[in-house]
Amino acid sequence: PMLGAGALIVGFVAGLYPSFYLSSFRPAQVLKGNVSRGSKNAATRSVLVVFQFTVSIVLIAGTFVINRQMNYILTKKTGFDKDQVLLLQGAHTLQEQIIPFKAELLRVPGVKSASISGFLPVAHTSRNGSPVWLEGQTKEASSVGCQQWRVDHDYAETLGLKIVEGRDFSYAIRSDSQAVVINSTLAKALNLKNTVGARVTNGRKTYDVIGVMEDFHFESLRQNIEPLMLVIGRSPQTVSVKVSTADMPRLIEAVSEVWKTFSPNQPVRYTFLDQSYARMYDDVDRVGRIFSSFAVLAIIVACLGLFALSAFMVEQRSKEISIRLVLGASINNIFSLLTVNFLKLVVISLVIAVPISLYMAQEWLKDFAYRTEIGWDIFVFAGVVSLLIAVLTISYQSVRAALMDPVKSLRSE
Repeated sequence: PMLGAGALIVGFVAGLYPSFYLSSFRPAQVLKGNVSRGSKNAATRSVLVVFQFTVSIVLIAGTFVINRQMNYILTKKTGFDKDQVLLLQGAHTLQEQIIPFKAELLRVPGVKSASISGFLPVAHTSRNGSPVWLEGQTKEASSVGCQQWRVDHDYAETLGLKIVEGRDFSYAIRSDSQAVVINSTLAKALNLKNTVGARVTNGRKTYDVIGVMEDFHFESLRQNIEPLMLVIGRSPQTVSVKVSTADMPRLIEAVSEVWKTFSPNQPVRYTFLDQSYARMYDDVDRVGRIFSSFAVLAIIVACLGLFALSAFMVEQRSKEISIRLVLGASINNIFSLLTVNFLKLVVISLVIAVPISLYMAQEWLKDFAYRTEIGWDIFVFAGVVSLLIAVLTISYQSVRAALMDPVKSLRSE
């Protein structure tokens, strides 16, 4: 509805100028061929051309900034392995059968590892934040806000998390049920010098730190990496399955068969971790598509206006062009005569559009803690595209004027 209303308003406003302009003609003068040459309205036409191409350049630059940020998001190293990780949702319905289910999954050819946890580095999964502090210190003096995720022993292996100090959880060490693996951000926040062996508490339980994992982005890139610690616990909402196969359909079929064995009345629901990660930025992708659509529309409108204006100018200066041709002007001279002024307007548009585009891009990127750099190549490309479009639009009328027969034009004089 809003787009439709906007189109109607733009169409109405766009039609005002030609309507008033045409209605101002005197019928007798029009029939005699003495229509106003429009020189007094040259400034208005120039402003309109500058405005149209300024909008076009801003939209082109904005489209490239959004696409570059989206590409940065999808290719940036997140600190975890999101490729070929199958997420089986609704696994809590398996209840006590979830451990045997995981063991059976590991027997499927192509399955490398599996982990039971609803806490995942994508949106709409479990979260549990509360303060932690070092044992022996007071909460008020040294507490740090921290995510505390309940995972199983195979979580780090399945998601490809890197342990940079100490070790990961081990089935062979029963005391790991009272241990934690923390990320580097939490270690820094607690000012730990000797991390492994330190004891942290949340006021309810006290844990031994057995390892430090490399920071990974468990939230959107709009946010900085926050403190995080992993604890052994039950969170059976999702089973993550790390696979390695070129025949994904067959593997999914095999996993589905295992699911049916344990839950024949519940259909399997699955997605992929990389798809869930990409869906976190659907709004960015949507804005990019909108900008692209409006950029194309703005370019088409600008081209139509420029084409009509160049046709009008050729008609208006037909006698001048004919005289120049008779006096020996070349095709290049006529082409330059008709195109240089228009190209100057496009250059003016570029000068106006660059600071506007730069400001808008910087404001939009402020929403991201991790963002791409705004290179000058974006504005250079937008300017080159606009100049090329302007040249191609004007060229037809300019070449037609340069090739016309001056005798026919001057004979009517």
